[in-house]
Amino acid sequence: MSWPLAANLSMLFADLPMEERFHAAADAGFDGVEIQFPYDLPAATVQNHLAASGMPLVLINVPAGDLMTGGPGLAGVPARQAQFDEAVELALEYALVLRPEKVNVLPGRFAEGVSREAALDTLASNLGKAAAAFADIGVCLVCEAVNRHDMPGFLLGSSAELLEMLDRVGHLNLSAQLDLYHLMRMGESLPESIALLEGRIGHVQFADAPGRGEPGTGNLDFHEAFGALSQHGYRGWLAAEYRPTLPAEQSLQWLVQWTAAGTFRLQGRSV
Repeated sequence: MSWPLAANLSMLFADLPMEERFHAAADAGFDGVEIQFPYDLPAATVQNHLAASGMPLVLINVPAGDLMTGGPGLAGVPARQAQFDEAVELALEYALVLRPEKVNVLPGRFAEGVSREAALDTLASNLGKAAAAFADIGVCLVCEAVNRHDMPGFLLGSSAELLEMLDRVGHLNLSAQLDLYHLMRMGESLPESIALLEGRIGHVQFADAPGRGEPGTGNLDFHEAFGALSQHGYRGWLAAEYRPTLPAEQSLQWLVQWTAAGTFRLQGRSV
């Protein structure tokens, strides 16, 4: 199986200014890039960097409010419907310029005073509306489960909960963003998780576990996980979304080693 490989510029090459990370990813051998929240830069500026580096944009996130600073975020909070709608509108504006393949909605945490069912109802409704809106411009929507060690109280914490939400929404333009690190941190068997979501996986991210460093810094069995992805017909991107524990060149030794070993094939390269 051949997969293109993306670098998450929000986490990789963090010692460089954002405008230099595009070229750094290209020089390192990545096939594309993703950016968690590109909204600090004008969309036209981001597009110029993409064009200059020859990098396609694979994925961005819908703005998530206070989620990254410890709050519940937007997507599952009934009282924040207007803010979520505004966040989707902003993401749509950027997507029209940047043309990412995927846009991710982060479900968020349970908000104080909101029942589990009310939060999940709100999330399902918001995902359905967002899926329809992005379908109109030809961009696929994804949603992910996040481990509850890093983010206590996260609405979706397992592959089973993620599948249940996909079924609950029931929109053809919504699929799973499968983050191998988060599922591993939740104690899941990655082959079983991948089998459970077969045909529903729109995007895959990875980091080693439990530390979320580069491959080789933990105990995630990448050979097993990628074998399962191949077995179950996944044909999308693999995105490196980890926190480097070493300077950039050293932290990319996993890519050099995988290439030398010829273990996998990523966009025509043996990895």
